[in-house]
Amino acid sequence: MDRLQFYHHPTCSLHDTGWEHAEHQGRLRAVAQALGAALPDLHNDVRPVDGSALDPSLARLVHTTRHIEQVREVVERAAASGEPGRLDVDTVVSGRSWDAALAAAGCAVDATRAVLTGQTRTAFVAVRPPGHHAESDRPMGFCLLNNVAIAAAVARDEGLAERILIVDWDVHHGNGTQEIFYSDSDVFYLSMHQSPHYPGTGASSERGEGAGLGATRNLPMPPGLEATVYVEALVAAAEEVAGEFGPDLLIISAGFDAALHDPLGGFTLESEHFERLTEQLVGRTAAWTGGRTVSVLEGGYNPPELGRNVVSHLKALSVAAAVLEPAR
Repeated sequence: MDRLQFYHHPTCSLHDTGWEHAEHQGRLRAVAQALGAALPDLHNDVRPVDGSALDPSLARLVHTTRHIEQVREVVERAAASGEPGRLDVDTVVSGRSWDAALAAAGCAVDATRAVLTGQTRTAFVAVRPPGHHAESDRPMGFCLLNNVAIAAAVARDEGLAERILIVDWDVHHGNGTQEIFYSDSDVFYLSMHQSPHYPGTGASSERGEGAGLGATRNLPMPPGLEATVYVEALVAAAEEVAGEFGPDLLIISAGFDAALHDPLGGFTLESEHFERLTEQLVGRTAAWTGGRTVSVLEGGYNPPELGRNVVSHLKALSVAAAVLEPAR
């Protein structure tokens, strides 16, 4: 079993939003450059994997036909005109954006299958466009398909997991992931995010509904929150939730826009905090998950800082996986 697999797909870089857009092609380039520089330290622990594009039918596990058709139609118009298209004021697409969205979601699914079938203990999915704002019937907030939600739904649909804990540490609340699983008792959504902030959801009073009542927990926090307080609060909440919920799998919506110098957020985390947060999240939930963890890139809009923080995250995933290996 590998300690850590790193999933990527070249088509993700063909989602061309323009260099003036915060979610641009340089984000993944910065991750690749930082990883390349860190390979002497990581090469024994990280195995790169070429992910595959999603079977479009699997997107229907969480998205409506109308949602899928809307995205495809706007992308097709962009391809025909050679000009960018818009799904909303923030969400720009180009002629290959649908292919990129399928690649991103497909990598998340591949990573989840690999973790749950014992090929690797942990996995990181370096993809774009991000996904956690995409609702069942609405793309928004730079997100076309909800990568994490699709991965969780496929894992359950294929009988690979029964109960899944999603921890979202993006500076923005993951309204899409929450909405998709809001009535679901077998997927627990835990989010720590800046408030007030885009998209305006994620109040502590939002706890789920119907069968899913109690399976959503939001931790809205003010901008400028001290990083150590952030880490302690989120880890404590995740450990408490895991003890009550008993998940088979931890999925992290890894938004690195919670970083100190990110232009779209007001939190204060640096590389050391992401490293500590990762180690403790995996370690403190491992009694239930066995350390099975899939981390999927969401936000992070200062490319050099994003690259550094992803490398710290990868180091921590590898260390956490190593701790869980049986003694030889």
